[in-house]
Order: sequence, then C-alpha cells, then structure tokens
Amino acid sequence: MTDTAPGRRDEEAAPVSGMTERFAALGISEAIVRAVAALGFEEPTPIQQQAVPAALSGRDVVGQAQTGTGKTAAFGMPLVEMVNPSDRSVQAIILCPTRELAVQVAEELFKLARYRRGITVVPIYGGQPIERQMNVLRKGAQLVIGTPGRVLDHIRRGTLSLGSVKFAVLDEADEMLDMGFRDDITEILDTTPADRQTLLFSATISPEIRDLAQRYLHDPVEVRTVHRELTVPLIEQVYFEVRENEKLEALSRLLDLSEGGRALVFCNTKRNVDEVVSQLRARGYSAEGLHGDMKQNQRDRVMARFRQGAIDLLVATDVAARGIDVEEITTVFNYDLPQDEEYYVHRIGRTGRAGRTGQAFTFVTGREHWKLRDIMKYTRTKIVQRQVPSLADVEEVRTHMFEDRLRQTIASGGLERYITRIERLMLEGFSSLDIAAALLRLQSDDPSGSTELGGRPRTPGTVRVFISAGRNQDVRPRDILGAFAGETGIPGELFGLIEVDADRSSIEVPEEEADRVVKLMSRRRIKGRGIEVSR
Repeated sequence: MTDTAPGRRDEEAAPVSGMTERFAALGISEAIVRAVAALGFEEPTPIQQQAVPAALSGRDVVGQAQTGTGKTAAFGMPLVEMVNPSDRSVQAIILCPTRELAVQVAEELFKLARYRRGITVVPIYGGQPIERQMNVLRKGAQLVIGTPGRVLDHIRRGTLSLGSVKFAVLDEADEMLDMGFRDDITEILDTTPADRQTLLFSATISPEIRDLAQRYLHDPVEVRTVHRELTVPLIEQVYFEVRENEKLEALSRLLDLSEGGRALVFCNTKRNVDEVVSQLRARGYSAEGLHGDMKQNQRDRVMARFRQGAIDLLVATDVAARGIDVEEITTVFNYDLPQDEEYYVHRIGRTGRAGRTGQAFTFVTGREHWKLRDIMKYTRTKIVQRQVPSLADVEEVRTHMFEDRLRQTIASGGLERYITRIERLMLEGFSSLDIAAALLRLQSDDPSGSTELGGRPRTPGTVRVFISAGRNQDVRPRDILGAFAGETGIPGELFGLIEVDADRSSIEVPEEEADRVVKLMSRRRIKGRGIEVSR
C-alpha cells in the first residue's frame, strides 16, 4: 500500500442498506456508514457497539478485546469521524506492537476514510527506509500509525510532532508491554497534549495495564467482550493455508472429495457470498447464497430448498446464518476466517449435531495465522493443518467411490438386462475387462456420477433447459451461465444447477421465465457456436 492515501476515491459511493443502519445507530456519519457498506459488513461487533458511542462522546476508553473482534474499526470509526480534514497536522497517533499490525490498521483506516475527502493515513515502522517516511510526514497527515520504536525515532529526529494530537490509541497494549515498549510508550504519550482523548485496547487487563491506564487516561469507560465457553468435541477441525485467489479451487476440490450431504460455506461479507455463489454455480455446483440484503421471502425460499435437499451447498454470512437449524449438515467451510473466535464456534457447531460427527474446514491466508492461534486458544482445540488435495487425489478418491458403488450394485443383484447388453459387446470382440475399464473411464470423465444428463432431481421453482453443445464443443458451465445471464438479464444467482455432457448441456432457469429464455437463447451463440435450446 502507499503511505499517503486521499480520503475519497473516484468510485461511486456504496449504497447504504438496511443492515448498515445498525452502524448509523452508533452515531457515525453517512460517509463512514457508506465506507462500512462498501466493506460489506452487516452489523457492528459487540466491542464496536460499546466503544464507538463512548469514543464519539469524548470519553477515554479501556477496551478488553481479543484480536479479531473488530476492535480496529471500534477505534477507527470514531477517529476518522472526528479528525479535521482541513488541518494537515497529526491529530491522531496509534501505537501497535508489530509492523504487520501497523500496516493492517493503516489499511483498515484508509478504507474507513474512503468517503471523507482530505484525510491522509500514514503507517511508520521499522524495516522501511526512514527517509521515505520523512518525506511523507513532511507533506502532512492526520492519522499516523506506528510501532513505538520507529515513532520515537521520528520524534527525536524532529520529523514527527505530536503537539497537535487530539487522540492517542494504544492497540494491543499488553503485547507492547510484553515486548518491552513501556518506556517508549510513556515517552511518546508525554509529548502529546494532556487534554487529548486516549483509547486503550488490550486482550488482558493486567496490573501493568491498569497502571498505564491510571496514569494516562481520565475517568475511562471500560468496555469488554466476554466469550461464552463453548465446546466442539465431535467435530474434526482442519485448516488449509491458501492464497486468497486459491480459495475457490481449494473449496471445489474438497467438495469433489465429499460423499454428499449438506454443506455450509461461511463468508465475512455479503459481497463475498455473492461472488462465491456465482463462481460455484459457474463450476456446476448447486449453491445458493444467504445474507442480510436479501428480502425475507427470498431467505425463506432458500432455506426451504436447503432443508428439502433441493440444494446441498449454502453460502452465508454469520448474521444471515443465525436462523439456520438443519441437523444433517455434514461439513462447514470457513471460506473467510471469522472476525471473532465465538463466531468460529457458532459456525462449526452447525455440524456434528445429535451425536453425529462433522467436519470443519478453514481456509487461512499467510497473514491470518495469528487469528487462527487465537481461535485454537479460545476453543482449546488443536486445528490440524493439511494440504489442499491435488487433482490426482481427487481423481483417485472418485475412482474408489465408484468402485464401492459397483460392489454395492453387484451385491444388490437385478443386473440381468444389463448383462445382456454386455454380452452383445463381447460378441463384437470386446473383452469384459475392456468394457469394465471403459465404463470406469467414462465415470472419471463425468464427475457428477450421472450417466444421463438431467438425471438429478430438478430444483423446485425451476425448469431444466437443454442446450445443443457440451464438452466436445469446449463449453464450460461458466460459459453457459455467462451467456444466459447476459442475454436474458436474469441475475446469475437465480439460475440453478448446470450440467455439461459430451455434446449436450442443461441449465435450470426460473420457471416463470422459461418460455422467454428458450425464445431468446435459441437465437444466440455460445463460444461462437449457434445453439439449439429446448425445455
């Protein structure tokens, strides 16, 4: 990221939804609410609900909160709200224990300030050329985030003046004390005006933290998040380290290895829910989304289909998933690591119910390992790391699953008319071994396990439409979805299951739109090829 950031970008303001009205109730302005809407969060976390109004009222705050509870926004929203954009002097200093946290805090404040013109956010930390930081500070910045050592270095060099500071924040104060920064912190705070507003956040409130608060805070409001003790004994918990752009492929491979059953995929934002659903559908999975921007009748329809088994993959935010009570959920995927440890427990508790075992798979990016450690500490559970299955692994498991189905079919009997067909092939000179191997290969080429296109039950409320093109014409599910959504104007999430066979494909379309879709698409092309479309 860049060191300086204008408070507004050239993009359009994000619309304020009903869900973000809960943020407006905290007392923040429309500009901050828009920024929150753009980030996709649905409601304030407990620490935000307590800390933001207190800070906006001018009170000093002592907040007890773990990493990942939304505490950055808990102090970030009031700071961005209260700084003066027309004053280029340093108005807020935020101290963090590590360069990684300083960068993360700076990035979040930058996003919160996106619709307030003229606000500049600057991170300063060791390991980056100090001359570069000097040049940035010389131009002026209202919000400075830094590690104690580097901040003190700038103060002593005369390149950072805190004489105009109105707000001071100590983020993860217990970590800074454990790292030996107490003297640096006191020296920094002593250079700020005595009438500044101070916000202190710490995972634990030790005697040392209380001494620091007593010395530098005036009649502070104490806020805290209290975790309930919850256990998850019957759930196998696994995490996979992946890059952000690898998550969908990892999810797809794990889904392909599953043996059926219903699965829940959790995302942190509404935007991610919509994107993941769209991408899963494009890959041919039967998926629906659930988030706070959906109307109640839409949510009820999705949940009814999930309970009935019409869809077996539901992608949801934490808020939208509160009403989900389906016992047969076999797997929970944390596509995004949750903001709060308690959210993690609530998520994975959706599986492993009624004495059943369940699986919880979590995707972790490199910079999120600290969050994962906090979750393991809170749940008192070891979350085991595994490698994302390779394509060869997926193929091997599919083959084994098919072999098991073969054994069960042979044992169940009733194969007489099929034996007759095999005998005809053998009379043509094919051996039984050749025929069996060819059938196994056909199964491998058709991961759905269905030898007849459209053999699956139709999703309620949809009509299955057939298309005269398939794999042999290089047509993929995403090509079909893109063509149908683009040409008909129907949102992609309203289409159902897509299946692609060798020379034919199918897509489920909303029942009330079926005739119009067939009429429109019969005159269109997919991948440059004219197609025939029929119900």
